[in-house]
Amino acid sequence: MGNTKDMNYFLIDGFNMAFRCFYAMPDLTRSDGFPTGALHAFFASLLKLGSIDAPHATCVFFDSGGSIRHRKLLPTYKANRAQAPETFKKQIEPMKSLCSLLGFDVFGREGIEADDLLASLAVKLKNSGHSVTIVSADKDFAQLVSPNMRQLLPPNSRLKEWSALDTVGVRMKFGVSPSQIPDFLALMGDSADNIPGLEGIGPKTAAKWLKEYGDLQGIIRRYDWLKPEKFRTIVRDSQAMLARNLELVRLDTKLDIEAPQNRNPDFDGIIKFLEDMEMKKALTGLRKFAKDQHGVLI
Repeated sequence: MGNTKDMNYFLIDGFNMAFRCFYAMPDLTRSDGFPTGALHAFFASLLKLGSIDAPHATCVFFDSGGSIRHRKLLPTYKANRAQAPETFKKQIEPMKSLCSLLGFDVFGREGIEADDLLASLAVKLKNSGHSVTIVSADKDFAQLVSPNMRQLLPPNSRLKEWSALDTVGVRMKFGVSPSQIPDFLALMGDSADNIPGLEGIGPKTAAKWLKEYGDLQGIIRRYDWLKPEKFRTIVRDSQAMLARNLELVRLDTKLDIEAPQNRNPDFDGIIKFLEDMEMKKALTGLRKFAKDQHGVLI
């Protein structure tokens, strides 16, 4: 599949989707005990995404060894996260294999967070004239939303289908523009990544300040105007922490990464994979996908 102008790209946050699939499914196993619950949901998600606004090129990003950049800034970055269950870890490599069999490029780079790799490729593709969809529930990616670049959120308890977030959607969801998302997160911190924010500052206050003062520097310059007044000295004394937070939550979009060269699915390989994993029910979805999206009967 060539890299022509105005091509659509789907960039998938692999671990984000994998974790959601793992915790959404019961503990299914193959007859020898190998865990397959997350694989079932992950494969179904890949087929669904492959059918949204098709055709499009797709690539999937996975972390590899943690982020040196983030840990230099904050040694305790993500240190609050429990060790992933072994049953989850065992399914990661098969997930990557499924992605490759479907013709998707799989990206990962030792010491660099997958989010930064995804962000760099997203910006590169958009600047080359392509349309980009970022597939993730991670709020950090809202900072990239712009014309020709959207975020696709997975189904949840309220919304049963995948839902797209554009610039208007970001403002409605967070109360700030996409360009203000890093400042918004720097003020509040991010408990998921173990980034401490200003104590007592929630989304409403952070959004209110950004509406009034524009960005984090504007808030710091006008700290003696802030309301509630109790935060004035807190902001004044927290400038170093806020500057560090901003570096932590702002995605790196300058990494060198090649655009994907997607291939057609290897349907024979996928069938063998599903049979080896004893995922017989998944074959029905694969047959429908092959017929509807590729005109292939399998």
